[in-house]
Amino acid sequence: MSFALWTILAAILLPIISTGAAKWGAPGFDNNAPRIWQESLTGWRKRADWAHRNHFEALPGFAAAVLVATVAHAPEGTADLLAGLWVLFRALYTVFYITDKASLRSMMWMGAFFCVIGLFVISA
Repeated sequence: MSFALWTILAAILLPIISTGAAKWGAPGFDNNAPRIWQESLTGWRKRADWAHRNHFEALPGFAAAVLVATVAHAPEGTADLLAGLWVLFRALYTVFYITDKASLRSMMWMGAFFCVIGLFVISA
């Protein structure tokens, strides 16, 4: 299995890591109603929850792009690079979201978005 395909697993783990950060050690966590509890979060924990939600929004397009590149026999090295960069950008996106660095967060979002576009382009 190619590195690019393994990055889909990494992409699946990103939202779990983000929500774990939001929940870890937080007072009053209620597993019977976690979504209601998450709405009461503030500060960096709230931003970690928002990153968690955005990861789910970004996941389908990324997974599709990697699968299209694989099926289309796009250059494996380029696909691996773009997929790896996507994971890196999204991980940094999370860090910048949690630390409230909006401009850097937006740049990481854009970088990841262009990686998805790139995966489709190399598949054409």
